[in-house]
Amino acid sequence: MLTTIEKAAENFCIHQIREKHTVNDGITNKRTLIAYIDIITENTSKYRVYIASDEAFMQRVSFLFLEENESDAETLKDMTLETANLIIGSAKVIAEESNFNPYTIGTPNFEKVGDFDFDFDDAKTIIVGKDEITIAIKEIHD
Repeated sequence: MLTTIEKAAENFCIHQIREKHTVNDGITNKRTLIAYIDIITENTSKYRVYIASDEAFMQRVSFLFLEENESDAETLKDMTLETANLIIGSAKVIAEESNFNPYTIGTPNFEKVGDFDFDFDDAKTIIVGKDEITIAIKEIHD
């Protein structure tokens, strides 16, 4: 599951940010803006997908979409939600096209600004310059 989300996040870096990036296992140690989207797979498994980026990464996104050099806290939160929606939405399409465990996605929710201290099953961090974005996934058992 994380494979399609990682691919979508890399596509975001390639096609939107248009700068070189690297991918590492694990989470960022930086203070981040954190959003999540819940997804339900075709076989009814539920997962929470977190998107956690440092402020500089989200400011980069804000500049790309809004041409703002210095966005306020509310705008950065909105950009975090939009980035989560774009990446997870793209991953949904990748999963559908490859017929690799297709799923439906919920609405993005902003969690907090701070350290990433949530339980997760797997995570990757994408680094663009000095900026970082983590994608993490956790299976939800009701």
